[in-house]
Amino acid sequence: MSQLILVADDERKLLSVVQGYLEQAGFRVATAATGREALMVAREQQPDLIVLDLMMPEMDGYEFMRQYRRFGTAPIIVLTALDDDMDKVVGLEMGADDYMTKPFSPREMVARVRAVLRRSGPQPVETDILRLGDLVLDRNAHEIIGRNERIELTPMEFGLLDTLMSNPGRAFTRYELLERAQGFAYDGYERTVDVHIKNLRKKIEPDAAHPTYILTVYSVGYRFNPDLK
Repeated sequence: MSQLILVADDERKLLSVVQGYLEQAGFRVATAATGREALMVAREQQPDLIVLDLMMPEMDGYEFMRQYRRFGTAPIIVLTALDDDMDKVVGLEMGADDYMTKPFSPREMVARVRAVLRRSGPQPVETDILRLGDLVLDRNAHEIIGRNERIELTPMEFGLLDTLMSNPGRAFTRYELLERAQGFAYDGYERTVDVHIKNLRKKIEPDAAHPTYILTVYSVGYRFNPDLK
């Protein structure tokens, strides 16, 4: 069965256009025009991915993500107003995996959906398990164990950590990390990596303010500490 995409937006015309393009690309599509309706549909139909407008009636996108993440793990692409950087940052900090600014090309939407689904699904790998320090990354199970506890990561966070742990000591630029973690990158978009790394450090580091796993390489990007055994 084809994958199910939930598109939540109060603009009916946009819903219709996006639904048409996604269905033409082979996806099943559920739609919702309010935050509350989106939460109900997400709970009942368990979509594989959610496209979420942040500004919706009844329940905004932020509250939707807070409530949805209590029971759902599907990747989320948030829709934001053009040039509203705060919405983008807050959305990513709350667990969104990607964002698009309005207006956008429906074809680009389809490409983003495919890319996010691709990186959140099973990945062909040479080595199934990576162990560095107190972290164990299991690619088959798509999970991280840290200090003997399972750590919940978004697909984007998992992709970034996988890339860094696979190459300890190598410094990656933000653009390189985006390309490896999600399969594409755009100029001006690479700074979102900083938000994802900040979230990742909060989850895996013993002290996020003084990271020992993911190290900042100033004027370059990030690297995984090669001294961890």
